[in-house]
Amino acid sequence: MAKWTPTHGAPEPLEGPVVATITGGTILWFVLFLVQLPFYGWFDDHGRLWWVWTCLAGGALGLVGIWYVRGRDAAIKRAASDAKVS
Repeated sequence: MAKWTPTHGAPEPLEGPVVATITGGTILWFVLFLVQLPFYGWFDDHGRLWWVWTCLAGGALGLVGIWYVRGRDAAIKRAASDAKVS
């Protein structure tokens, strides 16, 4: 069986408001966590306690994501300004 090779190049990646998107998602995870806290006993009784901890984990990972995309965005801007200077 022959290996398939593409006949055209890959398109450029889409760039958008990445930092805002990740920040919004992180806020949403934390809001969902806080909304579920008053119902902790109900989730525990019905074996759905993992829902609460999934929201907390999503918020925590979102904080890591915000740190990462802010650094990435700064590096892209630095590279673009260095290219203009050279």
